[in-house]
Amino acid sequence: MQGHGYGQPAKKPPHLAVLVLLRVLFVAAGFLSIGFLAWAMLLRLAAVTRRPLDWGLFVTALFADIAAIVLVANDPSDDASGVGGTLGMCLVLITLVSATTYYLIAEIRHYGRREREFAARSAPAYGYPGPAARPYATPVIPTMPAAPAMSGMPTPPPAAPHTPVPGPPPVVPPSHRPAPARIDQVRAELDELSDYLRKHDGQHDGRREDGIER
Repeated sequence: MQGHGYGQPAKKPPHLAVLVLLRVLFVAAGFLSIGFLAWAMLLRLAAVTRRPLDWGLFVTALFADIAAIVLVANDPSDDASGVGGTLGMCLVLITLVSATTYYLIAEIRHYGRREREFAARSAPAYGYPGPAARPYATPVIPTMPAAPAMSGMPTPPPAAPHTPVPGPPPVVPPSHRPAPARIDQVRAELDELSDYLRKHDGQHDGRREDGIER
């Protein structure tokens, strides 16, 4: 018992144009020979289908044609118009028509069935592995972060960062020199000024006295 797996590879039937050409040739051979080659059509059919029935029909047609030739050849009349000649010609014509009809119908059905089998086997059947597919990289879809759930209360906006306000710069008190040093300096300047005035007044008085004496 066979397990699951691949079936036998289906053979593709010949092209329709080739089949039509062969049918025309075999039918023409039968009619051009006045039926004496009608057995050739059945031989072609039996070789294609390989059925015992077709082989039997081929042998029957062959013997019918041989019998018709014997009857026509043994007819005593010159134009084969006697009983033997007439039976022989009728047998040939009946064999020709029967063989032609059966050949065309049987071969068309045979190749039609092969076409359907080929189409069915070419497609992967259910439960059977099909042809291996080429590996490919699975595209990575970026996931968006989930939106926060909406609550009943509105979410307050984020508070702005507190920036400290710069205060006024510290007031540096003016540096004062010690009061005693300043007083001493003023006193020294005043003494120098007094000495200068005293000298100036002394010189002025001496000049005045000299002017009086003169």
